Amino acid sequence: MLTFVLKRLLQAVIVMLVVTLIAFLLFQFIGDPVTQMLGQEATEADRIALRQSLGLDEPLWKQYGTFVVNALHGEFGTSLRQGAPVAQLLAEKMPATLELAFFSAFVATLIGIPLGVFVALHKDSMIAKWLMGLSLLGISLPTFFIGILLILVFSVWLGWPSYGRGEIVAFGKWTTGLLTADGLKHIILPAATLAIFQIALVMRLVRSEMLETLRSDFIRFAHARGIPKSKIFYKHALKNTLLPVITITGLQLGGIIAFSIVTETVFQWPGMGLLFIQAVQFADIPVMAAYLCLISLIFVVINLIVDLLYFLVDPRLKAD
Repeated sequence: MLTFVLKRLLQAVIVMLVVTLIAFLLFQFIGDPVTQMLGQEATEADRIALRQSLGLDEPLWKQYGTFVVNALHGEFGTSLRQGAPVAQLLAEKMPATLELAFFSAFVATLIGIPLGVFVALHKDSMIAKWLMGLSLLGISLPTFFIGILLILVFSVWLGWPSYGRGEIVAFGKWTTGLLTADGLKHIILPAATLAIFQIALVMRLVRSEMLETLRSDFIRFAHARGIPKSKIFYKHALKNTLLPVITITGLQLGGIIAFSIVTETVFQWPGMGLLFIQAVQFADIPVMAAYLCLISLIFVVINLIVDLLYFLVDPRLKAD
């Protein structure tokens, strides 16, 4: 177990070093931060002074080392668009993104797994066939189209709130809208937009794995021993089905956090995705680099957690 964790941590360090290198290269090849900060009319003396203060006159290897050290301390400089520390901007926007991502992932798992089990156990029923057809539609439709459609139906026609985060409460630097009625109303549509694809994916995955597990020899042996069907289905078969589901759900959670950009833009959700879109439009390199490093770190941490959860679900890995 310890060796496994150390190997994963070493892989995570290598991945993060590569990501920080890519983020560092953004500063070198996408725009000139000195020109963006001072403008075209600045004197050459002002440019030289700013380059020296930012350390841009140093060799590239030294600049990269400084960038990595600063990144380890959560420092990515100052936003060129807002003039505020990037770490402060991300800290302000992160609660909204994580709240939306975890809420939608929770809803998707809560609905997707039972639907997948139902469709697998009643695969020839009309309801199961309809659910499979709807799941195919949920996977095929683009996220932005789902969001616009939900806004049209529930916001324009029915008057549901679809803009912003609503009323929030603060616990120190952390904010949440899940504890207020207005905040819950505002999160329904963006969370549903993100969850529809996840529900369809989880449902189809659980169905596929469940059907394969039900054809296994140990399930036939359990039937032959006279074990109740409910215990076979929901204890033995479902437990063996959960291993790939954990993998996909974990990776999809990282994907929700990373690619909630479109949903946050459509619903003007004040999270990191909307901040990143605004940074791209303005070529705000510090924000773009920090977002890239943060999202990569989230993916690495989630992958490590998923790998560790394998040991809780599959006892064969413990034996190995």
